[in-house]
Amino acid sequence: MTRICKDGFEREFIQEQREMYGIAYTQNILSGRWKYLILWFLKNEKRRYRDIKSFLTNISQGSLTKQLRELEADGIIKREVYPEVPPRVEYSLTSKGKALMPIIDLMEEFGKKFGEQPE
Repeated sequence: MTRICKDGFEREFIQEQREMYGIAYTQNILSGRWKYLILWFLKNEKRRYRDIKSFLTNISQGSLTKQLRELEADGIIKREVYPEVPPRVEYSLTSKGKALMPIIDLMEEFGKKFGEQPE
């Protein structure tokens, strides 16, 4: 496997392992304990920070902020700040984020089918 640095994947890996790169790229975007659930929660509508925090009751404020920033930096979600007092911030999926929804939906279905079955 290749090294992932702050600038992404090594060019050689991208060129020589094109099929594996696609999986690694997607996994890198979704890496993080809460990202799958954040995306699932945003799939149908815009949400405010406090709504996401209320939905994910066990996440710390720092962790949620970090996960949201990473998703925004990867172009998966959009952060929209409204010029109000106090400021209103809403998060929504970008077109790139919406393209991930079939993966999230498959994960949901897999979990429903196999999640509670004994091994």
